[in-house]
Amino acid sequence: MEEHFEETPPVDESVILAGEAFMPLVAALESLLFVADKPVDAGQLARALRIQPEAVGAGLVQLAAALQDNQRGLRLLEQAGFYRLVTRPDVAAAVEEFLNLDLSTRLSGPALETLAVVAYRQPATRAQIEAVRGVDCGGVLRTLVQRGLVEEVGRLEGLGRPIVYGITEHFMHHFGLTNLHELPPLPQADAELLAALAESADSAGTPAFAPASA
Repeated sequence: MEEHFEETPPVDESVILAGEAFMPLVAALESLLFVADKPVDAGQLARALRIQPEAVGAGLVQLAAALQDNQRGLRLLEQAGFYRLVTRPDVAAAVEEFLNLDLSTRLSGPALETLAVVAYRQPATRAQIEAVRGVDCGGVLRTLVQRGLVEEVGRLEGLGRPIVYGITEHFMHHFGLTNLHELPPLPQADAELLAALAESADSAGTPAFAPASA
């Protein structure tokens, strides 16, 4: 007598059971990231899909590669281990027009210089930034924080517990970056000078870094 077996989906790590349907892991991740109202990490995605974080990591790599296609309007942004979908930087003007936003105001030279120090040095204190630029940066930092390009990310465990600054997700989106490794490399001499000047500002305290509480 011929036996009949119920069909089962093929064993494939790229296909998972999401909800009530089997689908490619990449598609499931894209769906979750699309509805997420804030950046999420691999652990959150893994718990939602009931799979291992390592599998999520591999899926995110595939998703990022798929979204690099010029026919796609989104990109996968990663910052400090958190992920979210963002629009392509080359459609920023159209997005701003559609949403009636005014994000095109140009940054001043001092603001750009300060932003560059934070981006390449982060996390950085005001003293470190001023050691590099040689001028007071309080007003410029406030402007960058108000514009959402820089944020307070913690304090140093030293005298006065100075605030430590880092760049934001909005900075990444504004400049069309999906990872800090995409920042243009500094010439070696400039990189060494930046590190030396910034570190000289730590002499009054210890460099231990205390992240801001969530």
